[in-house]
Amino acid sequence: MMAFDIGHVSGCHLNPAVSIGLAAAGRFPVRDLVPYIVASGWRDDGRMGVLSLIAPGFDLVTSSFAANSFRRAPPGQYTMVAALVSEVVMTFCFLFVILGATDERALKGFAPIAIGLCLTLIHLISIPVTNTSVNPARSTGPALFVGGWVLDQLWLFWIAPIIGAIVAGLLYPSLTRQK
Repeated sequence: MMAFDIGHVSGCHLNPAVSIGLAAAGRFPVRDLVPYIVASGWRDDGRMGVLSLIAPGFDLVTSSFAANSFRRAPPGQYTMVAALVSEVVMTFCFLFVILGATDERALKGFAPIAIGLCLTLIHLISIPVTNTSVNPARSTGPALFVGGWVLDQLWLFWIAPIIGAIVAGLLYPSLTRQK
């Protein structure tokens, strides 16, 4: 799990929505958002580049390279509203767990386990709906490689996770009486 690997180096900011949600909660400086968001995008674009090198004969457009989508198969014929709600709610839950697991009052050393299990559950729930984003950088990599309709839908997979993250970041401190 990446949180165990590099959490002590960068806080394991691999997801722009998480960084934005942490900033909304007052746990990350707003001035550092742009470099962290750019770095997470480069990581995911690079990952997609490596995958395309491993499988050069793989038809990216036909397969959609695990791109996020709505009203397209795979994953299914879910509406834009269903995709939006799913991504907002799943990202909200993800950020709420991250904020709780990394709260100074939480048991030390268990955050990566709680966060990893939460992300696993989120994927089990939402892969059939959108192929699971909850991470704008994760959505951007496949969209840049596949293009077309995937790029046309990318906006949702940036907006929805950011909304969910901001709402969690704003609510967590007040609901848990964190100062």
